[in-house]
Amino acid sequence: MARTYFGTDGIRGKANEGNMTPEVAFRLGAAVTFTARQKVKHAPRIVVGKDTRISGYLFEHALAAGVCAMGGRVLLTGPLPTPAVAHLTTSMRADAGIVISASHNPYQDNGLKVFGRDGFKLPDEEEEALEALMVGQALDRKRSVGTQIGRAERIETAWGRYVQFIKGTFPSDLTLDGLRIVIDAAHGAAYVTAPHVFSELGATVHAVGVKPNGHNINHDRGAVHPEHCAKEVLRCKADVGFALDGDADRLIVIDEKGREVNGDAIMALCATRMLRAGALKKKTLVTTVMSSIGLEHALRNEGGKMVRVDVGDRYVVEAMRQKGYNFGGEQSGHLIFLEHSTTGDGTLAALQLLSIMLRENRPISELTSEVMQAVPQVLVNVPLPARRPLAQMPKTQKAIADAERKLADDGRVLVRWSGTEPKLRVMVEGPNAKAIAAIAEQIADAAKLELRERPTESA
Repeated sequence: MARTYFGTDGIRGKANEGNMTPEVAFRLGAAVTFTARQKVKHAPRIVVGKDTRISGYLFEHALAAGVCAMGGRVLLTGPLPTPAVAHLTTSMRADAGIVISASHNPYQDNGLKVFGRDGFKLPDEEEEALEALMVGQALDRKRSVGTQIGRAERIETAWGRYVQFIKGTFPSDLTLDGLRIVIDAAHGAAYVTAPHVFSELGATVHAVGVKPNGHNINHDRGAVHPEHCAKEVLRCKADVGFALDGDADRLIVIDEKGREVNGDAIMALCATRMLRAGALKKKTLVTTVMSSIGLEHALRNEGGKMVRVDVGDRYVVEAMRQKGYNFGGEQSGHLIFLEHSTTGDGTLAALQLLSIMLRENRPISELTSEVMQAVPQVLVNVPLPARRPLAQMPKTQKAIADAERKLADDGRVLVRWSGTEPKLRVMVEGPNAKAIAAIAEQIADAAKLELRERPTESA
């Protein structure tokens, strides 16, 4: 069915406009609770968490009202990372979890994403069933009345529960004593939890991006602006820096020299060490079509292999669950260690990386520079006012075909629409950085000419 509300990662948009209104949040809360009521005999328990956007208050109360209208019990966590809500949904035996966040987007945006009682994001068919309820009349006929109306309560211990869980994923024979770590929480959901995790394990923590005011999430901080974390690493002479995004489900790593480490190199490091330890199930890493050929070569050199899926951490997780894999991720910094978490978790991923550093007693710059041979890759974003199926863009298709002929077996071309923004993304990979940049611009220019739009914006 055509999807009215849900995109590739829940519902997302400008807060209090379009599909991101309190009315939509109310109906989502009601639909999630109504669905849960068909499966359980008790009043459904729904965990609701959020990041630090000012509009979070708006949607938190609207969701709670929707849940209560259907006789559910709302467990409000306050600001908390997306993976923390997924964890609490399972650990508290809740029937669903809902996160209010637009991840790396600016504060003016917000989003809603749903986790099932197993802590995993919902598959497409379940999201479509929720949409059908949201636009239909069944919810209005089934509202609870009298003593059946639900209630809401705040879980004051939520952040502490999550901190204890995350610390438990770190090897018990290791500590972070003596390490200097910069944490940039992007003024987002992990502003309390992340510094606590690393300091309680023994590290000397220099925390930035930990003063949210409702408007500064992701602004000049965090994974969207890792250059600030890089400066802090050099200033503090830290061993490593970790920049999280607004909902803390992804991670950007800064080495001790103040350089951003490519996400593919982080995946290569973790996957090869898991291979050597016999811990990578089926000797396979799951990643997306955006990941580099160099990552594929690094896995092959260690006797492993790589499976590619569509862009989006939910598709990585789906493939892992279907085929029995236990590690996957995205070049953008989503890393999923399925034996520990049901979704990407930036703090957890940082701890896994630190355990490798400590066991091998080597700086992150050495470890990542040796693990894979980088292949030049360029990504150009083309802002456009309207989507048109690529199959209906002949000039763009011709530019893509010409590029593929030029690169032959030495590179790749990937052109796709963003799942969360009105942008066409053009990725080109090949042996010559200058050549692939020109190829990417040619494709972007063809798309702009075809849709007569504004200049490209480099990623």
